[in-house]
Amino acid sequence: MASGVVEAADFVGAVLVKKGTPRTWHAAPRLGIGHDGEVSSEDLENYETEAELALYREYRDVVGLFRYVVETERRFYLCNKVDLQVRSVGADIYFEVTMADAWVWDVYRSARLVRNVRVVTFKDVNIEELDHDDAMPDIRQLRGGR
Repeated sequence: MASGVVEAADFVGAVLVKKGTPRTWHAAPRLGIGHDGEVSSEDLENYETEAELALYREYRDVVGLFRYVVETERRFYLCNKVDLQVRSVGADIYFEVTMADAWVWDVYRSARLVRNVRVVTFKDVNIEELDHDDAMPDIRQLRGGR
């Protein structure tokens, strides 16, 4: 394990979470794994729901720190600086997006704050400047105060 090689058999039913250096991996808390190494679908669904809720809460806490929202086909970013360049190679057109001081919406990523991001894509890119008066409301407001 010190070499960074992880055998799948060592983590049957566990979720790996990256911690510390890129070569150090730790198993996430066990998800109600039975003696046969199986994880119930309910336990897995609860784990995923809790992870998504934690990500939403983190988003709600940091959205006020950023100026732009950038959405690509693969990711959603918050950032303070963004540059979009339209490039072409022959008849093909693609987009090159560079961002600085970014936060990445990715439930499986342990470090979501990124100093610099570069995305190259043939797909649509959406960039919006945030108006912090229109920041995402607290979920309790959406549910009527419950």
